Amino acid sequence: MARLYADEDFPFPVVEELRSLGHDVLTIQEDGKANRGIPDEDVLSAARTYIRAVLTMNHRDFVRLHMESSVHSGIVTCTYDLEFERQARRVHETIEQYET
Repeated sequence: MARLYADEDFPFPVVEELRSLGHDVLTIQEDGKANRGIPDEDVLSAARTYIRAVLTMNHRDFVRLHMESSVHSGIVTCTYDLEFERQARRVHETIEQYET
């Protein structure tokens, strides 16, 4: 299963569901970096240090960062969905496609 680093705006109920599906998810809050306005570049750098893919709702900025440098452990961008279980399943299924 995947090692993920959820940024500050990623819904915690989705994190919990991903954990129940077997993924190792560390949140920026658990990492002690919440409410600091950390730049996206630093979020990506922290994830790279921890050898984790970033899990984010911020598609535009993280795609830009990927285009600037593909030296990272991965970026999973999502759209907001109030059905947290469905969102977690979509992330899980997408990750499974890349792991096989």
